Amino acid sequence: MKKYVCVVIITSLLGTSCAIIRPGEVGVKQNMGKIKRQIEGEGPVLYNPFTSRIVKASIQTRNLELSLSLPSKEGLSITSQISILYHLNKDKVPDIIRVIGLDYESIIANVFRSASADVCSQFFAKDMHSGMRSEIEKAIKNKMDETMSRQGIIIESVLMKSIQLPPGLSSSIEQKLQAEQDALRMEFVLQQAKLDADRKIIEAKGTRDAQKILSEGLTEQIIKIRSIEAFSELSKSPNSKIIITDGKTPMLID
Repeated sequence: MKKYVCVVIITSLLGTSCAIIRPGEVGVKQNMGKIKRQIEGEGPVLYNPFTSRIVKASIQTRNLELSLSLPSKEGLSITSQISILYHLNKDKVPDIIRVIGLDYESIIANVFRSASADVCSQFFAKDMHSGMRSEIEKAIKNKMDETMSRQGIIIESVLMKSIQLPPGLSSSIEQKLQAEQDALRMEFVLQQAKLDADRKIIEAKGTRDAQKILSEGLTEQIIKIRSIEAFSELSKSPNSKIIITDGKTPMLID
C-alpha cells in the first residue's frame, strides 16, 4: 500500500511543474501548442510540463536602440542614433505571442524604418538639427502608433539622440548660425548707440530750453532790482565797503 502511495506522489510531482512570474512580467500558458487567453500575473504558476509550457513576456518600458540613415527633403542621408521607448499592452500579450511571437523588436524596427522615411522626407536636413527635431520625433511616433497599437505594442516616444549631418552641410549651418549671431550682436550695438544718441539729444534740448527760459525771464529791470537787493543786503554787513556806480551797474570794492 505504501509503495502504491509513493508511486502516485512521484507521478503527480513528475506531471506538475511550477513557473515563477517575476514583477514586470506576465505569463501565458501554451497547452498542446495552443495559446490560452488567460494571463498569469506575478507569482508561481503550476502547469503540466508534458502538455504545457508558460510563455513569459515583459510589460515594462523597454528601450530599442537603432542607428539608421534617414532621408531628408533635399535627398541627403542623415545618420542618427535612435531610441524607441515602448511597452506591451498587458491585455494583448496572448495575441502578440500568437500573431507576432517574442521577436517583436524586429517588427518595431521595420515599422520605424518605414515611418521615419515617410516623415523625414518632408523635412530639410537642417530641421533635424534644430528646434524642429521634437516635431519630427512626435510625427514618427504617431505614424508608428497607427500600426503598432493595433498589434498591442504601445510606442511611448521616439528620441533622435545624435544627428550627423553631411560635412559640407554641417559647416554651412554653423556659418549661418554664426552670421545670425553676429547680426543680432550688431543690432544690439546699434540699438545701444541710438539710445545713447537719443539721450544726448534730450539732455541738450533740456539745457537749451532751460537757458531759453532763463534768458527770457531775466529782463534789464529784473537784473537792476536783483542788484539793488543784493547790495542792500551787503550794506547791512559791519565791514566797510566802497560801492562805485554810474547809476546803472554798481561795483563793489571791499
